[in-house]
Amino acid sequence: MITALVLIFIVAYVFIALEEPTGINKSAAALIGAGLLWTVYALSSGHPALVDEELSESLVNTAQIAFFLLGAMTVVEVVDAHDGFTVITSRLKAQSLASLVWFVSLVTFFLSAALDNLTTTIVMVSLVRKLLRERNDRLIVIGMVVIAANAGGAWSPIGDVTTTMLWIGGQVTTTAIVTKLILPSLANMLVPLAIVGYSLRGKPVLAPEAAPADATFEQAPETPAFERNVMFALGLGTLLAVPVFKAVTHLPPFLGILFGLGIVWTVGDLLHRDKPWREKQHVTIAHALTRIDMSAITFFIGILLAVATLEHAGVLADVAMWLDAKIGRLDVIVMVFGAVSAIVDNVPMVAAAMGMYPMASYPQDSFLWEFMAYCAGTGGSILIIGSAAGVAAMGMERIDFIWYLRKFSLLAIVGYLAGAAIYLVETEMLSRIFGA
Repeated sequence: MITALVLIFIVAYVFIALEEPTGINKSAAALIGAGLLWTVYALSSGHPALVDEELSESLVNTAQIAFFLLGAMTVVEVVDAHDGFTVITSRLKAQSLASLVWFVSLVTFFLSAALDNLTTTIVMVSLVRKLLRERNDRLIVIGMVVIAANAGGAWSPIGDVTTTMLWIGGQVTTTAIVTKLILPSLANMLVPLAIVGYSLRGKPVLAPEAAPADATFEQAPETPAFERNVMFALGLGTLLAVPVFKAVTHLPPFLGILFGLGIVWTVGDLLHRDKPWREKQHVTIAHALTRIDMSAITFFIGILLAVATLEHAGVLADVAMWLDAKIGRLDVIVMVFGAVSAIVDNVPMVAAAMGMYPMASYPQDSFLWEFMAYCAGTGGSILIIGSAAGVAAMGMERIDFIWYLRKFSLLAIVGYLAGAAIYLVETEMLSRIFGA
């Protein structure tokens, strides 16, 4: 049985990694893999009642993440539909390219912690395309956006899917992940940013020429400033309030984000209640629900259920024992996980780690989980295909894989190692001071 489960998982993983050349969506591969794994496990175990109980347990854990992502994505889409992000992006102005890359990167870093790295990347790439005429200048700035978005997402419980998984799973808490990872994540961005900024010194910002108005297409009505500001503040406040909701009520984060979504929905309906349908249809929650990436949520469901099978079958525990025997050092093991996440998706990597290492041995906010959040969140910057932020930027600006490899992979590695070093030194100092 174990051999069959491992082979099925490997084949599914290969199809996930080869989504582009095969033309098969990775969500389909994940769902087929999950279905086959649970089927083989159920037929081979001889204990259908136990398997059913294990599946129900895994489904609850998976559904919490899926519902949280569904709510968070919808809130972000509503804010975007109201042009809410222009509240921030409209203030980004610079005369030199070096100043611009610093401004854009810093805004990306903090915005991705409040939203998520994928959404922030999409917003910032759209902004850069409006600010810069020369494609090479845009590529340089967008390359830094990818690194900054992943670094910013790593130190926030809602900034990256993998960090969210660890937060919802109880491996990390909001206070610990923010206070312990903000400096390593900042170093992860600042080291490559300093190098890129220095290389761009003296270069002017060349704005694109204004495009003539096209009367062929009907433009969506501009959102009034009051509505834009209200929905931006409400949406951002909802996302930031979720960790507080969890800390105060001890209820799962998915309930907090759905509660907040209900408030955003109500306020939006009140703001637009007197408008004709033609004017308000593009800003409704119903429209936002059609824009969220359901294939991404489906992928998370499939891959988390697939990994859960290996956990219940004892495969992940065996892998953890093998890594401990062959490598030994936990910090090296975690850094390898992060580096590998540049090649394969970091979601199954973190899901596997959560199954490999029990919380009885590695309790909440321990070194393993905090360092895993950093490495998995930032390791994907090493390759353009290693993170959702990188893939989004690649698709929007048609960034060549080899170009990113030559221009930014080494910078990302240097930043990755610098942040890791900061975290290890920080942990050692705190251990000596507090004996923890």
